[in-house]
Amino acid sequence: MSNVEAGLKYSKEHEWVKVDGNIATCGITDYAQEQLGDVVFIEAPEVGTEVESGAAVSTIESVKAVSDIYAPLAGKVTEVNDALKDNPALVNSSAYNEGWLFKIEIADESSLDSLISDSEYEEFLKTL
Repeated sequence: MSNVEAGLKYSKEHEWVKVDGNIATCGITDYAQEQLGDVVFIEAPEVGTEVESGAAVSTIESVKAVSDIYAPLAGKVTEVNDALKDNPALVNSSAYNEGWLFKIEIADESSLDSLISDSEYEEFLKTL
């Protein structure tokens, strides 16, 4: 079974969010990286881009498929994980740590209410 990191928020599109003040670090879940297989390229959003919750903001390419990455929250992209340019496989080896994708300055904290807890995400995975 996929690893679900405690204390994070999750979307049903398999993104995770770690909130620190008004900054949300975002990535894809262990389940998502398992489904994708070996990640070979990530198109990161541009720093400064305003993103809408649920909108496609970047793509991730694996040996199996190219998939959209959705913004789990609305806000402005403040940072991208440059380490993924040279080593996109960090998403596979460390989905919740070194494999984070981007950071968003949260526009509206109430949008966190649309995300689910780690236990709710675990239950959701059982339905797939």
